[in-house]
Amino acid sequence: MASIEDLVGRILIRVDLREGDSEVVFHCLDGARYVMQHQQDCCESVYLQDVIGDVQDLHGMVTEAYEASSEDVPALDGYAESFTWTFYVLSTRRGAVTLRWYGTSNGYYSERVDFTRAN
Repeated sequence: MASIEDLVGRILIRVDLREGDSEVVFHCLDGARYVMQHQQDCCESVYLQDVIGDVQDLHGMVTEAYEASSEDVPALDGYAESFTWTFYVLSTRRGAVTLRWYGTSNGYYSERVDFTRAN
C-alpha cells in the first residue's frame, strides 16, 4: 500500500479524474502510476465529490501532498448512518488542488479511499 505522500518529489504529467467517480489516476514522468480509489462493497458508497482548484496546476513536481478527514462537515443527504469526508491536498509550484471524497455506509463498512502504486 502506498501513501499520498509518495507523490512528493515526483513529476506529474497527467491526472485522470471525473467528479462523481470512484477512481483517480496519477501518471508520473518516470512511468509510475498511482491510483486513488475505493473498492465498493455492500451498504457503502465512496466517491470523488468535487475538486477545488485547477487540476492542470498539478502538472509538474509535487511539493506537498497530504490527507485529512473530517466527520464534522455535515453529511450530504442529512441522514447518513455513518459518513466520512476525506480531503487530499496536492501542491506544485503552479498551485494547489484539493480532492474532496465523500464516503457513507451503514457503519459496518469502510468509507476510506485506498492509494496504491499501480506499476
